[in-house]
Amino acid sequence: MADLRLVELSAATIVAVNTLSLKPGQEQFLAPVSYGIAATVSNPQTSWQRVVVDGDEVVGFVSANFDPDAPEEHFRSVLWRINVDADDQGRGVGSFALGELLSEARRRGMDHVDVIYEPGVGGPESFFLHAGFEPVGETEYGEVVARVNV
Repeated sequence: MADLRLVELSAATIVAVNTLSLKPGQEQFLAPVSYGIAATVSNPQTSWQRVVVDGDEVVGFVSANFDPDAPEEHFRSVLWRINVDADDQGRGVGSFALGELLSEARRRGMDHVDVIYEPGVGGPESFFLHAGFEPVGETEYGEVVARVNV
């Protein structure tokens, strides 16, 4: 784990990011990675996407958006996705990626980061709660909006 680092999403890493595996049951909580990657094309000024690399191996992906002018508060500083390969879950990869994301939010002058997730067994809720996120609302679709201060 000492070799964990973030690199920008690139042609060299995109294939590996798209092939990150999930544990059984996790797929119902996560849209395909290509949806998150598309955000860079549609919002290049506000989108922030990084690949987590351990040595030379891609082990995770994190995507966020920082737009202080977004009309909805929970879209101004938001974690869109965090993926950790099934074989690397539980090693601190997600915590590392989240820590780097929170540092980026601070650099951009944000005071919090929100995340929107679907609750359920096998979903990401326990990770987010353990990381300090606290539920602050719900979307019209029943998804949880949670926030952590940076």
